[in-house]
Parts: sequence; C-alpha cells; structure tokens
Amino acid sequence: MIFLEELTVGSASASAPSARRWKYDVFLSFRGEDTRKGFTDHLYDKLKWRAIKTFRDDPELQRGTSIHPELLMAIQQSRFAIVVISPNYAASTWCLLELTKILQSMDESETILPVFYDVDPSDVRHQKGSFAEAFVKHEEKFREDIEKVQGWRDALTKVANLAGWTSKDYRYETELIKEIVEVVWNKVHPTLTLLDSSEMLVGIEFRLKEICLLLDIAENHVCFIGIWGMGGIGKTTLARLVYEKFSHNFEVSIFLANVREIYAEHGLVHLQKQLLSQILKDKDVQVWDVYSGISMAKSFLCNKKVLLILDDVDQLNQLEKLVGEKYWFGLESRIIVTTRDRHLLVAHGIEKQYEVVELDEDEAYQLFNWKAFKEDEPQEKYLELSKQFVKYAGGLPLALRTLGSFLYKRDPDAWSSALNKLKQSPNRTVFEMLKISYDGLDEMEKRIFLDIACFHKWSDKERVIEVLDSCGFCARIVIDVLVEKSLLTISGKSVCMHDLIQEMAWEIVRRESFDEPGARSRLWLRDDIFHVLTKNTGTKAIEGIVLRLREFEDAHWNPEAFSKMCNLKLLDIDNLRLSVGPKYLPNALRFLKWRWYPSKFLPSGFQPDELTELCLPHSKIDCLWNGIKYFRKLKSIDLSYSQNLTRTPDFTGLQNLEKLVLEGCTNLVEIHPSIASLKCLRILNFRKCKSIKILPSEVEMETLEVFDISGCSKVKKIPEFGGQMKNVSKLYLGGTAVEELPLSFKGLIESLEELDLTGISIREPLSSIGPMKNLDLSSFHGCNGQPPQPRFSFLPSGLFPRKSLSPVNLVLASLKDFRSLKKLDLSDCNLCEGALPEDIGCLSSLKELNLGGNNFVSLPTSIGCLSKLSFFNLNNRKRLQQLPDLPLNNRIYLKTDNCTSLQMLPGPPELCRLRRFVFSSVNCLRLVGYQGSNNIIYSMLKRFLQEIPHFVDRFSIIIPGSEIPEWFTNQSVGHSLTEKLPLHAGNSEWMGFALCAVFVSHENPAVVREVDYLQNYANEICCQWKIPGSQFEGVSFYNRLDQVVSDHLLLVLLSRQHYNFLEEKRCQIKFGFKTRRAVGNKKCLKVKKCGVRSVYEQDAEDLNRTMNLSNNNNSLHEDVHFPHCDF
Repeated sequence: MIFLEELTVGSASASAPSARRWKYDVFLSFRGEDTRKGFTDHLYDKLKWRAIKTFRDDPELQRGTSIHPELLMAIQQSRFAIVVISPNYAASTWCLLELTKILQSMDESETILPVFYDVDPSDVRHQKGSFAEAFVKHEEKFREDIEKVQGWRDALTKVANLAGWTSKDYRYETELIKEIVEVVWNKVHPTLTLLDSSEMLVGIEFRLKEICLLLDIAENHVCFIGIWGMGGIGKTTLARLVYEKFSHNFEVSIFLANVREIYAEHGLVHLQKQLLSQILKDKDVQVWDVYSGISMAKSFLCNKKVLLILDDVDQLNQLEKLVGEKYWFGLESRIIVTTRDRHLLVAHGIEKQYEVVELDEDEAYQLFNWKAFKEDEPQEKYLELSKQFVKYAGGLPLALRTLGSFLYKRDPDAWSSALNKLKQSPNRTVFEMLKISYDGLDEMEKRIFLDIACFHKWSDKERVIEVLDSCGFCARIVIDVLVEKSLLTISGKSVCMHDLIQEMAWEIVRRESFDEPGARSRLWLRDDIFHVLTKNTGTKAIEGIVLRLREFEDAHWNPEAFSKMCNLKLLDIDNLRLSVGPKYLPNALRFLKWRWYPSKFLPSGFQPDELTELCLPHSKIDCLWNGIKYFRKLKSIDLSYSQNLTRTPDFTGLQNLEKLVLEGCTNLVEIHPSIASLKCLRILNFRKCKSIKILPSEVEMETLEVFDISGCSKVKKIPEFGGQMKNVSKLYLGGTAVEELPLSFKGLIESLEELDLTGISIREPLSSIGPMKNLDLSSFHGCNGQPPQPRFSFLPSGLFPRKSLSPVNLVLASLKDFRSLKKLDLSDCNLCEGALPEDIGCLSSLKELNLGGNNFVSLPTSIGCLSKLSFFNLNNRKRLQQLPDLPLNNRIYLKTDNCTSLQMLPGPPELCRLRRFVFSSVNCLRLVGYQGSNNIIYSMLKRFLQEIPHFVDRFSIIIPGSEIPEWFTNQSVGHSLTEKLPLHAGNSEWMGFALCAVFVSHENPAVVREVDYLQNYANEICCQWKIPGSQFEGVSFYNRLDQVVSDHLLLVLLSRQHYNFLEEKRCQIKFGFKTRRAVGNKKCLKVKKCGVRSVYEQDAEDLNRTMNLSNNNNSLHEDVHFPHCDF
C-alpha cells in the first residue's frame, strides 16, 4: 500500500507548498591549505559515494575579503554544514566570513556539524594557541572595524560549543570519516525522497516495517527478498524507499531499474555493464559476453556487503545471470527483486516474499484527494464524483494518481464526462501499464486470460478449469501461471481478478474491432450479443458467447444468426426466451449450455465432434436425436426440467459419457437400454422423473458414483448392479415405489456413504447385510409407506425392528453401530413418543438431524450429547411441548416451525461456545402466548449483554410477534433504517448492534423478487448492511421459511467483531431487511417496520428496567429459559 503524493518534509499531513527544496545536502567548509588534499578530500569523496549531495568550494573563488555570491547561495541552499576546523582555520578571513554566514543561515544546534581536525575544541572556544596568534593579526589588520573581528571570535566560540568530532579521539582517519558520513546520512536520509520530488508517501510506514522484518538487517547471512504484485501497485516505489532507508548500511548499494525494459531493448550484457559500472564507479566497463560479466560480478562482489535491487524482473534468466547464488555476495548482503511474476521468485529459490496489495479505502481517498485537489478532503460539489473515481480505481495507486492528476482543476461537468468516458474505454496510461503483464503471456495463456476476464470471473475454479479444458486448453497449469503473474487471484474456491485488469482484458477484445462486435473473439455484453444475433453480423472471429441475464427477457433473434460463426467453441445462454430457435449451430462447439433452449430439437446438421458438455435445462427438447450419433468426447448431458422430453437418445455412441442429468423431466417415459453399458458414467440422475416406470434390469457401470432415482414414484424395481461396481457412494431411492432392494445391493455397502430411502417401504428387514460403517447420511423421510400396507420401513441393519404392523408404532433399535453417521433424516416417519432410543447421543459424528413431522411429545435427553450437531430440524412436530438441552458445540441451527404445542425453550447449557445460533419458531403461537414475545426478545438481549462477545457468525431468532420492543430506540416504518456508529468503534464498552423487524404475509408477489434457489422453502428473509459512501457492505443474516399465519418478529444480534474495520470517520451504517420468494409462490413476506440499537455494556441496567416493566404489565412470572451463549 505504497505510493507517492504531495507532502512536506517529515509529515504527511502538512501542506505541500510549505516544503523547502534543498539543492545540497551538505556545505563543506574547511581551510584549503590544511586539509584540501588530505582529510577534506577523502571526506568529500565518501560523502559523494554515499550519494549525499555536497558542495565544496572552488579554490578559484577564494579571493578578496568578501564572500563570493556563488558561495553565499550554496550556503543558503544547503541543509547541513560540516565545518572542518584545522590549526590554520582562523588565519583565513575567508573561512571566518564563511563561518559567520553559516551561523546566520542555519540553526546551529541542528544543522552545523564541526570537525576539530588536529586542534583542541578548547583552543577554538577560547581562541588559544594558533587561534590566538591569528586573531592578533586580525585585530591589527582590522583595528578600525574591531566589531567584525569580535564577531569572528563569537562565531568560533559558538561552533566550539556544538557537538562534533575531534580527530585526536580516533586512531585512523578512515574511522572518523566513516562515522561522520554515517551521522550525516542518518540526518539527510529522511529528506532524500523528498529532495527530488514533491511527492507524499501513503500507507508506507506499516509496509516498510514488514519489509524490515524480511530484511533482518542484524543477521550476517546473505538474504534474497522478493517483492511482487500486479502492475501499478507500487512495487518500485517500495523498493526505492527501502533502498534509500538502508543503502548507507552497505559497502556497495545498487538500484538496477527497469530490468524488463532494458533487457528487451539491449539484452543481458548491457544490464551487466550497468551493474558493474555502479560497483566500480566506471562508466566504461568492458563486458565481452554474459559469462565474463558473471565472472566479473562475482569477483567484485564476493567480499563486499552489498545491497542490490533488481527492479521489474520478468525472466528467470535475468536472476540467474545478474544475482546468481548467495555465494556471489559477501556476508550481510541483501538482494531485493521486484516482479509481477511470483513464480520467478519460487524458481530462483527466493523464499522471503512480500506481496504488495491494493490501498485500502482510506488510503485510496487520501492519495486521490491529494492529486485531484492538493488537499485531504474534496470540495462538497466533488464528493460523490470522488467516491465513484476511487471505487473505479479499486485501490490501485497508479490509477488513483493518474486519474487524480488528470482531474485537477477541472469542473464537475468535466469530471462527470471523464467518468462516462471511463465506462467506455480505460485510461490509456493505466491500460498500457497493466497490459505489460498480458504482453508477457504465451498464446494459450492470453486466450485463457481473456476467457476468464470475459466469461468466468467469480466462478468456481474447478468449474472454470472444466469448461476451459472442454475448449481444448490446459487450464489448470495456466491458471496457476496467471495467479503467479498477478493477473488472477483465487478467493476461496473462486477465480477473481482486479476490476482494472478485467477492464484491460475487455479493452483488448474491444480493440479487435471497434465498430462491429461481430468481428470480435468474445461477446459477453447484452447489447453486443443482441446486436450480433439480431442483425446476423457474426463472423468466424467469434470463439465464445456468454449471456447471463439477471431476469427473463423475450427476444427475436435471427434464426440464421450462428451460421457464420464457424469457430464458436463456447456458447452459454441463460434467462432468455426466444420466439424461434436457431436453424444452425456451429459444429466447432465444445461447450453448449442454453437454459430455456427454445426448440424441440437440435438443428439437423449439428454434428459437433469436439463437444464435451451439452447442458440444456428447462428446454423444449422432446428428443435429442434419432438413431445413433457418435460424440466420443461428450462427457456431460444435462436436460433437467425439460418437460417435453419423452425419451432418451440412443447412448451407443457416447461411450465416454460421465454425467447424465435428467432431473425433473416429468414426461420422460422411455429409457433407451443402451444406457446400461455406459462404462464411464459417474453420475446418473433421474430425480423427479415421475413418468418413468421401468429401468434396465441390470447396469454395468464400473465408475458409477451417484445413482439417483428419488421421486420416480412409478419405479418399482431398481436394476441389479452388475460387474465390478465398487464406487457407488450415493444411492437415492426416496419417493419411489421400490419394494425390495436387489441382491447386488449387498455389494455396495463397503462404498456407500449416503443412502436415501425416504417414503419407501421394504418388504422385509435387511439386517443380514451388516453395518454400513462408511455411511455419512441416511434419509428415511416419510418412511412409513402408504397405509394400510403392512410393510417394514427400512433402516440399515434392522434399525426398525417390528414392534407392531402399524407404522405409527415403530420403535428404533440401538444406534451405536452408526457412529460415523453425519446426517440422519427421519422426518415424516410417524414416529411416536419413545420411538427414538436413548443412545442416539452416541452418534458422535452426527452434524444434521431431521426429526420433523413426527409425533413426539418430548425427545431423549441424550441429544444434548451430540457434540457436533449443527442442524436440528423439528418442524411440523404438532405434539412437541418442550425441547431438550442443546449440545455444547459452537454452532446450532434450530428449526421448530409449526410446532404448535411448543411451550418452553431449552434451558442453558453449562458451558457455551456458540459462534452461530439461529432459532426459527415460525407459527409457534402457543410459545409466545405462554412466554410472551417481548420476554423472549429481552431474554436474548440479556444474554448478549451479560457475556463479553467473542467471534460470532450469526445469532438470531424468529418468533410470532407484532411489536418491536420499545428498548430499540431507533425504529422506522418500512424495511430499512440508518444507525449512527459509535464515536469510537474500538471502544471496549461497545458490544455491537441489536436489530429487530416485524414481517407479515403479503399477497402482492410482484413487489418481491422471485428466485429459483429456495428449493423446498416458500420464502427467504435476509438482513443486509452497508456503510454509506463506501464499498463496505455485507449480509448479516438470512433464513428460509414457509408461509406465516400471523405477524412475526426477527431479532438479529451482531457482535462488534463483524465491524472491526470501522473507523471514526465512518459515522453511519445502513441496515435493510429484504425478502425473496420461491418460483411460483404467490404468498410472500413483507417487512412492516424495523429497529436497531447500538449496544453497550452499560445498557444492561436499562434492559433490566424494561424487562421488569414488561413483566409487571404482562403479569408474567415464568422466567424465560434460553441458551446461555457468549458471542
């Protein structure tokens, strides 16, 4: 986070115009006859060698009795003065006049440094010895101007009283000179950066400290350090500052700039000459070839303490031939390399690496404001525009500096115009700087980089690799290379890049054809794609089209639009409803994904031999093709939710198919028998294909991992698993009419990890199979079957021994053999009181437990021993009255929606480590009637205030209620409100925020966004926050729920740990509650009002008073029990 900007000497906060420019670091005053050819000459040489700008007078100027104007000007333009007082110093009226002017021009205590060379400071102070003799002559010569002589005496006395050096205290002159140079350097150094520049350092202090730790100056070993990051991020600036800060500690200090550029233009030998010239202080060094250069560098550097910085390295060859190995350098040497390519550092064995990242928001504002306004804060009329430019720059110093400088002294209209221009094309300076990295890529790397920038930013890395590989690339290694070259980043599992790098990539594609999008290689913008496909302007240049619309649109494209795109490899279209389907699709396609594909068939001439993935969910396809078609590279077919599909194609020519997804194809009837011989198939998904009746009698799919026919309600028999099918790990049979499992099922138990038998009935127990030791998930949702069939509901190894033929009387046997079980779904199994064994607490690996829709009144107390339980679903338990104590783990999601008999919440556990707690009790009216919604809310708040919160992810509760408690001092009608932030976000007494909202059922779905990801839920409500005028925003909470029968209250408690980044200048935070509905749901949710309060430790007293008042008013005597939870 380093960059230069306007600054005064020594302070980033002072105004730039007050900074004084020094022409010289040091003015050297001395008696020429005494020291010019000896001590002073050696001192001057070392000062100059250390790059300390030193003025030494010309002997020709020392004539007459007055100071030459050039010397007077040099004194005034010098930051410091070194006065070498030698035995005959006072004999020279010239020296005395010079000394007097120095004292008049400088602050003697700070900037005048005396050196007493072969004299005693006491003799100088009292004018004894040779100094007494000199003044006898001066008084004789200037008897008519004795005040001048007295002034000279006073000057010598003042200088003699200053701290300095006495040569007699040193054994060798070299020791004295070394110490003088060291002291002068330390004094001069803080201003070196600013002497030749009026620039300011933003965010430098912390970065330099981190680099200092890497440099480890105190150690005597040789150390290589790499500084890397994207172009324009400030690597060179940081390296120069490190050089200026530490170069005086080394015998040889070299900053070799622009290595990449010089190497490309002049070659490696030229760089070696530059290096050796700086070592030898000789501009005419002869280097005949690379290897003689290596030999010379090693011989001159091996015994010296060296600081060498190679700036902007882009080839491993540069490192090998310029800095080689550690033994090239003397002990305590430090070699620093800056590069955009991290792998160069890895390949050269540079283990100490420092990544320079973007400026944070405050630093970005500071830098931009200094360049755009020459001050800290923007004028009011520029405030919003400044925010937009800073956001655009994304913390990149180069962009902030370039844009700020360009906008300086321009009016707001010009700013607005410049901003609009940036939306069309990037700033040229920024573009060219970033494009350097692109230019250094090979052809495949360039193509993959452009594909990611145009199509795949923020996509899952593994999915991106899969898509790119399908297009004929070697994506995995190239993505690694692009990350190393600072063009991509990996955030979690997603592929990302800086916005300006993405913009650079877009501009590269745009420049392929400025006026006609149809002549570009990639299309991703909605208007460009509509232009090309409506006007049929496509060409063979187009390689990829990705159109992902946020909302459905209707369009009328030219059916011939794809006819000219003979090189189109990637086609991805979503949320588009076309009146007519395409008459032609390019045979070059390797990846075809088209949600809502509009035709009943693929074009007749479509024969894409290189196609690897065919994805047409929600299409109108009724059959892919007739007869046999050979697609040897096709690995995946997805026709999910294609309601017109009635039969599958012949799979004979698809022997490399790995994934077949026909989920939700409700009219699919006919499964071609060739499916049984797909040897490479890994995933077979016929979920919710309600019309399928018959599957092949036997399948031999040796690589099959997932077999899913759940929801195929007419399927009575599943195939025998023939051959060596040892990889089946997930078997989903729920919701089918299957009455018995095949004999070959026994061969699956070794590999089986997830088993779903929801709602099916098995004729007899399969206890003879043996325990499924690797089982992670079991689902038996609705496993009672269809009454009155007297059948046995199956759990592995006879978990349901028959107590009675009636399903409602089922009792589970011991669960001790299923300690590896992670998920257990027993919902809607009509299990009654006592059906769950007490040893359910022994399921030590259980994370998710679903007991919803059963007939329990209470639950085994051992549930409190499920130490890894994080999801506990008790929805629709109409008879449940009380919950057991909750487990002592760090997160719990507890759902008791529609538990209409529930009266009491669980008591607090003895220990609490909760990091996340979400409690949903929708439509539990008796709970509220018994305990009161306000009391429940206040109890939650009391827990929050009683304990010092630590890291919390989510903590919330939903219960029936229609009024926000009055303790929430900031309330607003509607779904959003703004809260003032604490004056000091780091205040140890500030605990966080408490939020509350009232939401109701609402029958105007048009005002609520429809989403397709809610699956089995009707609605979603979430709480979002944003810092106005900044990029800081996020989601604090979300919950999915079904319909509500009355008003409900949502309470969300947010620990201060969510807002560590807040600073005093951020004075407000905006909270908003949003609702979304599932596709087709006509009854949605609406937030009526909301409230928020900043919570402090001292608020406990106020809350207790409010609770007491509430209890008195409502005559409630029952204490509310709730989990005792730290945040």
